[in-house]
Amino acid sequence: MKYDPITPELFVQNRERLRTLLKPSSIVIVHANDVLPTNADGSMAFKQNSDLFWLTGVDQEESVLVLFPDAVEEKHREMLFLRETSEQIAVWEGEKLTKELARERTGIRNVHWLTEFESTLRGVVYNAEHIYLNTNEHARAADVVETRERRFIDECRRRYPLHRYERLAPLTSRLRMFKSRHEIDLIQKACDITQAGFERVLGFVKPGVGEWEIEAELLHEFVRRRSKGFAYTPIIGSGKNACVLHYVENHSVCQDGEMVLLDVAAEYANYNSDLTRTLPVNGRFTPRQRQVYDAVLRMFRFCSGILRPGILIKDYMKLSCAKMEEELIGLGLLKAEDLAGWDWEDPKHPRKKWFMHGISHHIGLDVHDVWHTYAPVEAGMVFTVEPGIYIREEGLGVRLENDILIGADKNIDLMANIPIEAEEIEDWMNRKG
Repeated sequence: MKYDPITPELFVQNRERLRTLLKPSSIVIVHANDVLPTNADGSMAFKQNSDLFWLTGVDQEESVLVLFPDAVEEKHREMLFLRETSEQIAVWEGEKLTKELARERTGIRNVHWLTEFESTLRGVVYNAEHIYLNTNEHARAADVVETRERRFIDECRRRYPLHRYERLAPLTSRLRMFKSRHEIDLIQKACDITQAGFERVLGFVKPGVGEWEIEAELLHEFVRRRSKGFAYTPIIGSGKNACVLHYVENHSVCQDGEMVLLDVAAEYANYNSDLTRTLPVNGRFTPRQRQVYDAVLRMFRFCSGILRPGILIKDYMKLSCAKMEEELIGLGLLKAEDLAGWDWEDPKHPRKKWFMHGISHHIGLDVHDVWHTYAPVEAGMVFTVEPGIYIREEGLGVRLENDILIGADKNIDLMANIPIEAEEIEDWMNRKG
């Protein structure tokens, strides 16, 4: 792993938080993600199951966590199962966790090889009444690939059909919405790496530069600072490409007089950041570009101000959309009479021609982190704030985005040191040397 070891205190605390929500006499079983294939004998880079990482800090495949807080014997209350390492594995794949290192990293004393999993589970499961199993219950998940956990659910229910089965995802989602001090530090680290990459490209962007070259500059800076790389597929859209929300080709050349939208950020230790900025390619905004940029910046300030403890996301979006309509009218894109009679949630609302996406999402171990739809905003949550305006007819798109920690007294912008004011952007881009 590229990142520094994380204190096991984080994972010990997370497991304890989960225990308080379990029904009496319950077992929890969480599996690692699969290593997914490509073609021939290839495989994709491994991405750990976020819930397993949140509970253990284990960042390798073929790992299983079993929690049985009410077990009679203490050795059965927390058990971690790992793929047994060997000299051959070390030569071909690199070092894997030993039992000793796993105990040190996770705070779990009882570590076993994976070959012992089935017999050990069978020896304890009949002393439990409830079995908590994990699935991906994110509302926007495209659940089309059969995961290791999905296969285990089928197998577990076949072997132990008379237990009471429970959903783990609602519990971990409720807990993961609130970030501990350790997690906030890791997200801040990801934000700081993102800042370094952004400041690097501020001095690099100019007419004639390829979108792919900007991507390369960012990746270089992220990896040299011990990130695995991008937190998500980077969006680097110049000119009309900025009006494509998920533009990822990054194959055009930045032209004089255009703007380039950068939706790019780093991860660190599996925790993510999420940044968007929009730059004038030649280092100076035109009057129209500046007009739109300032409108989006006012939206960003407004939304950051109302995203406070107690507000419901639906109410937050309603207020934000009303503010956006004012800005669109000010830009000459809408007239007040265009809005008469429209319900703000209508998918055909006139506003959606220029602003068609949400403004905020939770962020953490997943870029679009887990959450409960109807839960109010509370202190300890971390959200993005990302308004945008897209004018396809003018080949002009602006989006701005920072990551915000919700505080009891005031919010903390984790990206407050990253330039966002138009004058700041121009100053940075026109520095000499």
